[in-house]
This record gives sequence, structure tokens and C-alpha cells, in this order.
Amino acid sequence: MALDTGIAKADPLRPGEAQPRRSVRRFGGSRLGGLILALNLLSLLILFVGALALNEWNRGLIEARQETLTAQAELLSNVLSKLSITTGEPTPAFDPVEASRQLVDNFIPEGQRARLFDLDGVPIADSYLVTEAIPGRALPPARPAGTPAALPDPVAEQRDEAALGEAQAALAEEIRNALEGEPQATVRRSESGDRVVSVSIPVRHVRQVLGVLTLEAGDVDETLAAQRRALMPFALVALAVNLLGSLLMHLFVARPVMRLSAAADEVRLQRARAISLPDLEGRKDEIGDLARSLETMTETLSDRMDAIEAFAADVSHEIKNPLTSIRSALETLPLVKTAAQREKLTSLLQQDVRRLDRLITDISNASRLDAELNRDRPRAIDLTVLLTEIVGVYQSGLKPGEAQVTLDASAGDPVQILGRDGPLGQVFRNLIDNARSFSPPGGTVRLSLVRDDIDPDRPVRVRIDDDGPGIPPDNLETVFERFYTARPRGTAFGANSGLGLSIVRQIVEAHGGRVRAANRPDEAGGVAGARFEVALPAAPTAGRRP
Repeated sequence: MALDTGIAKADPLRPGEAQPRRSVRRFGGSRLGGLILALNLLSLLILFVGALALNEWNRGLIEARQETLTAQAELLSNVLSKLSITTGEPTPAFDPVEASRQLVDNFIPEGQRARLFDLDGVPIADSYLVTEAIPGRALPPARPAGTPAALPDPVAEQRDEAALGEAQAALAEEIRNALEGEPQATVRRSESGDRVVSVSIPVRHVRQVLGVLTLEAGDVDETLAAQRRALMPFALVALAVNLLGSLLMHLFVARPVMRLSAAADEVRLQRARAISLPDLEGRKDEIGDLARSLETMTETLSDRMDAIEAFAADVSHEIKNPLTSIRSALETLPLVKTAAQREKLTSLLQQDVRRLDRLITDISNASRLDAELNRDRPRAIDLTVLLTEIVGVYQSGLKPGEAQVTLDASAGDPVQILGRDGPLGQVFRNLIDNARSFSPPGGTVRLSLVRDDIDPDRPVRVRIDDDGPGIPPDNLETVFERFYTARPRGTAFGANSGLGLSIVRQIVEAHGGRVRAANRPDEAGGVAGARFEVALPAAPTAGRRP
């Protein structure tokens, strides 16, 4: 059957024109694979940089460290203010010797530095000075004997002096602010250049400010570095997993898609009729579904192309017959001498023209059929109403000697099917016309609409019975082939093209149904006539008879 279906085709290559080469500057030759890798690496990079920066975490850590130091400093300042470490009347002041002893006797955690300043901001006690531990950094490794002494670097010395001056200035400002009675909590550089969390608390005797107690903790950078080191294995594992995921996505998604694309190009360039990739079709995922869908689609297109080619060959053969007859009649016409012979040739020409007109009309209808089926959307149709209207048209236009058409809708309730009323109406008109052409003069073509559960998928059945000679047993399937005609004697030549039943089968199968032909036996065991049965699926909303 010819199919009027538009198929988009790529522009063919001109003779001598090379096929466009795909870009190879991609990850493994795959743009999708490179995109997957780039996105995964980008997301991992964002996670990695965010984890290393730890801005919010650093801020929270510093704030927590400041709160801890503040609590320790307040406790220590209360202890210092209540002990007998003040001298002077009437204005109390710190006793430097007693203050230093108390700083040694009171517990100062390792890694912290406690300093006490008087009202003038002069340091009078320092835990680093009275501790037994030796502060400072490790000495550089010893140089071999005879190695000349390294010359001092003026630039480095100036830089160190500037850093020391900035650190002392920051400490002095913190002490001045604390002497005004407000606790201070800052993050600054120490004299050694390390970043420290510093808390300065005014030390009071009753309400009199005696000085400032400063606690410093220089382990912030070490804590952050330890956290980064602890996070590093997880980041490396995440990197490995992400790279592995990218590789798997490339192997199991990008490369199969590339293979499907290459197979589609083979079909487009007509080096293959269908896509066939068994290793992909066996996959139980979306790629397998895509491969199977593409294979089914290309096989359907291939079958459709074969059908178009076969239809074109059949059309050519069928049209050549009347054209050959017309050519022969025209060549013979000048040689005819009698009026009777001329009239006979003219009648033959008219028959061939009618036959040719009938062929062209049916071929046009058949070629548009597939497009019409794809254009119209299926809807619920009351088959009883449709058959009643069709039968009513035949009954109202009945002429003397023609077979009448009757309908027996014994299904009871309305029978709903899902389909297109135009093509379905053509199905039943073709079957009725075929039955009437084989019925004797004054005969009857009987339509019956029933429902049964013999075939649960197609419970709606329409039978068309006639009283004709029946169908030869060997031709029960042949009658549905294109251009098959086996007409009874007396039928006008060229009145039938042999496409009616072929169109019937195509429309019925497009609706998910089935049509078959059979002979009705009579009481004597002979043939009482032919029967065509159309089985269709019911609409999903249609109710079943109990």
C-alpha cells in the first residue's frame, strides 16, 4: 500500500564530496562525555574549594575560641582581683611580684599566653616569662663547618620590623580599649607573626579598674590546618568517585549514544536499511529502550519503503493494462471499416477509460489513507450510530434489482470504540459494496453488531453476510491483497480496482483490529454466501455486559 508519509531526509552528498568529519577535539570523541566530565569536575571543584576555604567554619571556630578565652579570662581576672596582690593607699594597684606568682600558680592551658598590664598599659606579668617552657621556634639545622655566615637581608629585616611594629600597635590599641572598661576580643598577629585570637578583660577591685588581663591562643591556624588535613582524604575519595562516575557515564551513556548516531548515519547514507546493535538492545535501561525504539522505527521505515516500492510496481502494472488496451484500440481504429466495428472499439475505449479513472481514484485514496489516519486523532465512537447511518443511506438510495442492506444491532447497550469515524465508515462501505456486488438481484446484505469475549482484546464484532457464490477456499486471504479481483459474470468491466478490501484491512489494523473472510455453510453443507468479520477493541470507557 502506498503511504503518503513525509520522511525528513538529510541533504545527500554531492558526487565527490567527502562526508563531514566529526570534531575529534572532544573527550574520547564525545561532546556529551566531555560535558559530563566538565560538569562533574565543576561541581567537585566547587565542593573542594568551599571545603578548603571554610570561611563560615573558620568564623564559627574563631567565635567559639573567643568565647572560651573570654570565659577563662573573666574567671582568672576575678581570681586576681580577689587575691592580695594589690598595694597602695588610697588607690589600689597591682603588686608585680605577687601577680607573676599568681599567674604561675594558676593554670594556663598549653598554647595560651596570659599577660597583665597596669593602668598605664605597661606589662607587669607575662606567663611566657615565668613559665618553665622555653618559647620560640626550632633553630635551623646546623651548617657544615667552614660555611660562610649568611649575610643579613635588609629587606627581610625591614619587613620583620614593620610586622613587629604593626603587632605591637594592634596590642597597644586593644589594651587601651580594654582600660576604658569594655572587654575586647580580636584576631591579630602576634610579635612572632602568628595569627592569634586575643581577649582583653579589665581587672577590677570593687569598681576600680586595676589593669588589663590579656589571654592569647595561637593554635587557630594549626586547628584549621588539621581540619583541612582531616578533610583531604574525603576530598580525594570524592574526586576518585567523581572521576569513576564520569568514566562510567562516558562508557555506558556517551559512547552508546555515539554508536547509535553512527548507525543512524549509516541508515541515512543508505549503507544500511535498519539499525541493529544487539549489545545495546539487550540492555535493561534507557539506552536499551532507545536502541530498541530506533531499531523498531528504522525497521518500520524500511518495511514502509518496501511497501511503497511494491505498491508503485503494482500501480505501474495495473495502469499499463488499460493503457495498452487503449493504445491497441487507437492503433486499430483507423483500420476499422464498418460502423459496428467502430462502435465496438469505441465501447472498449470507454471501458478502459472508466477502468483507468477508477484505478486512479482508488490509488489516490489509498495513498492518502495513511496520512489521514495519522492526521486525525482517535476519539470515542458509538458504532451502533455509525452503522445505522451508513445502512440508512443505502436503504434510502435503493434502486430496483439492487441488494438491500439491513442491520441487526443485538449488542443492546451502545457500543463504544476508539477510532476515526471517517476511515471506519469507509471500511463498512467498502465491505457492503463488495457484498452487494456479489449478491443476486433482490438479495440482502445483512450487518450484525455483537459483543463477545472470544477475543478479550477485540470484543466488538461486525459481520457482513451476503447470499453470493462465496469465496474459493484458497482465496480467503488473497482477497485482501492489492489489485486482486475475481468478479462474477455480468459485472461491468473496470468497475472495480481490487483495492477496496486491501484498504479495509489497512484501516482495521491501524485501529488495532482484525478482519477475516469466510464462507457461510447452508443446510446441505454447501456455500450459502460469504462473510466478512471485523473485530475491534472497545473503548476504555465502554462498559461490558454482565
